[in-house]
Amino acid sequence: MVRLPDGAAVERKPGATGAAPVGSKAFEEFLEFVPDAIVGVGSSGRIVLVNRQAEDLFGYSREQLIGETLEKLVPDRFREVHTVHRSSYLDEPRRRPMGVGVEFVAMHSDGSEFPVEVSLSHLELGNETIATAAVRDISERAESERERALQDQLQRARRLESVGQLAGGIAHDFNNILGVIMNYAEFVADDLGADSRAQQDVEEIRRAAERAAALTRQLLIFSRREVAKPEVLALGAVVGALENLLRRALGERVEMTVAIDSGLGAIEADPGQIEQVLVNLAVNARDAMPDGGRLLIEAENVDLDDDYAYMHPETEPGRYIRLKVSDTGVGMSRETVDRIFEPFFTTKSEGTGLGLATVYGIVTGAGGRIDVYSEPTFGTTVKIHFPVTDAAPERPLAETEGAKDGNGEVVLVVEDEHDVKRMAERILTKGGYSVLGATKGSEALEICRDRERPIDLMLTDVIMPEMLGTELVDRVRELRPDLRVIYMSGYSHDVLAPQALTESGDSAFIEKPFSARVLTEAVRELLDRPARAN
Repeated sequence: MVRLPDGAAVERKPGATGAAPVGSKAFEEFLEFVPDAIVGVGSSGRIVLVNRQAEDLFGYSREQLIGETLEKLVPDRFREVHTVHRSSYLDEPRRRPMGVGVEFVAMHSDGSEFPVEVSLSHLELGNETIATAAVRDISERAESERERALQDQLQRARRLESVGQLAGGIAHDFNNILGVIMNYAEFVADDLGADSRAQQDVEEIRRAAERAAALTRQLLIFSRREVAKPEVLALGAVVGALENLLRRALGERVEMTVAIDSGLGAIEADPGQIEQVLVNLAVNARDAMPDGGRLLIEAENVDLDDDYAYMHPETEPGRYIRLKVSDTGVGMSRETVDRIFEPFFTTKSEGTGLGLATVYGIVTGAGGRIDVYSEPTFGTTVKIHFPVTDAAPERPLAETEGAKDGNGEVVLVVEDEHDVKRMAERILTKGGYSVLGATKGSEALEICRDRERPIDLMLTDVIMPEMLGTELVDRVRELRPDLRVIYMSGYSHDVLAPQALTESGDSAFIEKPFSARVLTEAVRELLDRPARAN
């Protein structure tokens, strides 16, 4: 606090209310040599003190500022909240030196905005307290920090992308192998008697393969090669439906609170993936609170403005839903936070380290953004922003009936992996279909050129060395325009738009690894669809 010497002169500007400018010559000379802009405000909220640096910084003369409210220097959108903060400070003034100043946005006389750091103090003049603000333009520092943040984001994105490419390629090959293991285990189980001692062993093989397939799916989600099935979702309903499951997963030692805004907007995403995000975050929070604690899940509508987009260039301004998951756990260091989205990175003694990598892939794949704030001993908060869609949420689809057997329809299977091809042929043959096989696109084309040979449906892999499945279908339909097609792949994000399949009545898609039931249901459903009108 600065106290004026006794006998300091006081002047008033005609027509101004509140205290007049401080008239101590020594004090005023001192203010002129202070490197920061100084603005003093009386209890009325009007400016009573301005130095030369403030004139230069804001572009107003001293005469233009004395007697005006401080909000003259604040952008319109911040004025209301700024008025509250100013009044609060005058009620209980306290010193805030430059080392712990508050970053803020100020406005120049021409209406342009710039970032500033504001440090507060106060003077006592008679019976009145004058709040003083030392204002420093930090435009260069803010721009430097923004550039550094962008470089950090770019480097992390490149690192994650390279790991994702490797993970996606490995996962694709794993899916083919796992599909063979799962289905051949099922073939053996069907041939064994119910009382066979080997039946249980085969079931364990199948379960292990399914667990491996689940891990592989996480790799594909992270690398954005998993085929998502987006639909319009009411996020509040998704959270509500999972609440009981999450409470059971957290256990009795963790107190969970859910706060969902009324009128919450809709998002477009895969419902199963959004559930996976919530479960992964909740389980991570539980593990960070071994002695118990609190977990808060919040969802609210927010508008991200140009200022937010400026600091986060990969985010467009607009309407979003903010999903926030906060815990009172042990927290993380800055170094750990910087690595948590990397696949296989984990601070746990057990686990694959794929949980948060999967969350990252799901959120970014849905057009969202995820940020993590954490400090050791102070817990962690995860904020996710999903863009809002104006479309109405879709109604849940009714469950499909069990697959019906084939009636001798002819299915052409095109797959370059021999094990997968034989497996699919065996499933379809057992399901009552006649099966033709090809290991590459040219073989399939040769079969289709024989117009005397009936073909009711073609089942083709998407990723094949000679030609992609999509290219094969284009060429086959020149020969057989009405041929129905099922694509199969472990990933197809970069080569096959799922929208193209849903818009086409003669196409479908199944994800590897698939079970016999999934394949036979897909074939039966597509064959039973009404033919398209020409």
